[in-house]
Amino acid sequence: MTDFLLELRSEEIPARMQDKAREDLARLFTAELDKARLAAAEIVTYATPRRLALIAKGLPQETEAVSEETKGPKVGAPPQAMEGFLRKVGLTQDQLVERDGVYFAVVEKPGRSTSEVLAQAIPAIVRAFPWPKSQRWGAASISTESLRWVRPLQGIVALFGQDVVPCEVDGILSGYQTLGHRFHHPGEITIGGADDYVEKLRACHVIVDQEERRAIIRAGAEKAAADAGLVLVPDEGLVNENSGLTEWPVPMLGRFDPAYLEVPEEVIQLTARVNQKYFVCHDKSGKLANAFVCTANIVANDGGAAIVAGNEKVLAARLSDAKFFWEQDLKIPLDEQAKKLSQITFHEKLGTVADKVERLAKLARWLVEQGIVKGASADDAERAARLAKADLVTGMVGEFPELQGIMGGYYARAQGEADAVADAVRDHYKPVGQGDDVPTAPVTVAVSLADKLDTVRSFFAIDEKPTGSKDPFALRRAAIGIIQIVTTNSLRFGIGEGAVLDFFADRLKVQQREAGVRHDLIDAVFALGGEDDLVRLLARVKALQGFVDTDEGTNLLAGYKRAANILKQAEGVDPNAAAPADLVAEERALLTALDSAEPKAAAAIEAEKFEDAMAALASLRAPIDAFFDGVMVNDPEPAKRAFRLGLLARFRDAVHRVADFSRIEG
Repeated sequence: MTDFLLELRSEEIPARMQDKAREDLARLFTAELDKARLAAAEIVTYATPRRLALIAKGLPQETEAVSEETKGPKVGAPPQAMEGFLRKVGLTQDQLVERDGVYFAVVEKPGRSTSEVLAQAIPAIVRAFPWPKSQRWGAASISTESLRWVRPLQGIVALFGQDVVPCEVDGILSGYQTLGHRFHHPGEITIGGADDYVEKLRACHVIVDQEERRAIIRAGAEKAAADAGLVLVPDEGLVNENSGLTEWPVPMLGRFDPAYLEVPEEVIQLTARVNQKYFVCHDKSGKLANAFVCTANIVANDGGAAIVAGNEKVLAARLSDAKFFWEQDLKIPLDEQAKKLSQITFHEKLGTVADKVERLAKLARWLVEQGIVKGASADDAERAARLAKADLVTGMVGEFPELQGIMGGYYARAQGEADAVADAVRDHYKPVGQGDDVPTAPVTVAVSLADKLDTVRSFFAIDEKPTGSKDPFALRRAAIGIIQIVTTNSLRFGIGEGAVLDFFADRLKVQQREAGVRHDLIDAVFALGGEDDLVRLLARVKALQGFVDTDEGTNLLAGYKRAANILKQAEGVDPNAAAPADLVAEERALLTALDSAEPKAAAAIEAEKFEDAMAALASLRAPIDAFFDGVMVNDPEPAKRAFRLGLLARFRDAVHRVADFSRIEG
């Protein structure tokens, strides 16, 4: 068995594309092997800013010989059919094999050299590579047939064992040569095979394993902070990004003027992170420190002093801009900023952002005044709603849209608004996606819920609903946020009707899947109609799930489905059909059980004691089983048949008080 190495070297690959590129390389390579009936024992991929590499371990020297069989016409088929088949397979009739009256073409194909398979696979992989963005370059780029790659492709290393796999892509020939680190070892180096690739590049200041670079950055940044008596603020996204920007990462600590600490921490962290790819640090008390960690791509002769100084200068300029925006924004009250919202279109059919704010303010107040959100001041809820979007027109949010809400909270607090108001302005976008904090402070709950409800209901009112994978107004995310707020805070109100309710039913199934709640049970409760209280609905669903997982529930479901099938074939069933004089024991037992269970289940549902309702239904299990065993429902005598069908209808209707069991799987 032999190992294969492929390196595709180019100009700098964007960091955000590297992990997906490794997955795509492995997938495309495996697909090419599959075509030749080859399989590697293991496939490992690497990515650095300048190279994408794959090592396939344990490949045979050649493919196995195979026998390919093609089914042909039947014996005695028309001559035209036989002639067409022979042309297709390239054989004569006497070379065909007959089995069970059918001709087969059997072609023995000898094995092929694995190197030959690889030589054909490499150009196919390169040309099929699905980069999110790619480019053409050079004189050939005037043709649409020219090679596209993420950045200009410069070299190919393709070695099977110690031998070059000869191939050519757009004039680039495969070989043994690659380049080391751009600055530390810019000259050519010769690779001997897959077994020495990683270590030979390491000797030339290139760490090809992205996980090793990430570990170096993670540990080095933590040490740089600790050496200064500080604590690094963890940021795995930055670890990954810096790993994708460097082939020889060297974390270094820099400082900035403490005067910039007057600016909110989120602004400093975002400035450092987004613009410069820097980590930030806290002091021992947990406050933001005037320090950052950058990641160089070289080992500098001066220990990195010049690199750090250059990064400090760049960050100072960024922070100076941020401090300017902060100071200028503080001079304008949020009330004044909010007036500018009338100049921003929210949606052509829904008016301006100011119009949305007006709806939001009224809805937030209504949620409090109706007692849906308890413990909040209606005035505070309305005030927070009127200020919630004001920071959209500030200089800081114009520069950093990610800080909308957060900056509004800072500005509100600075201008003397109540803490509950400032907090609501800050957090009213929450939760943003799964895993985000769900608001529990009453004023924040009112404003956040009102904002999302208005969004969903408004867009549904103008028939702008999500379709397929398209959701341009993020209504699915808003609905999930509403569900999380409602269920976390046990808010009791009608979520909507018609299409809106159906939409929430679908989102609820998605949101509850992670909690282990079955989607068919949610369908079973929604199918009853009239249930638009999400808290009550989920309580009913969870009680139902606990019930159907028991023996009683399983058997009752089987009895229900049997009854429902019989009733589907009957017409004009009267649940109150008169009882014959000569009731048999099974009829009497089911009648007595229904007379007892129906009012108990109804009372339990009214009191929202859904486990009790399930217990009442469970009492019907034995009588319905005995009923089916002991009587013939479709009795020839009309009175008996009508009464027995009526009992089944009562049984079905009693079950439907809890859920539509026809929607339950199993």
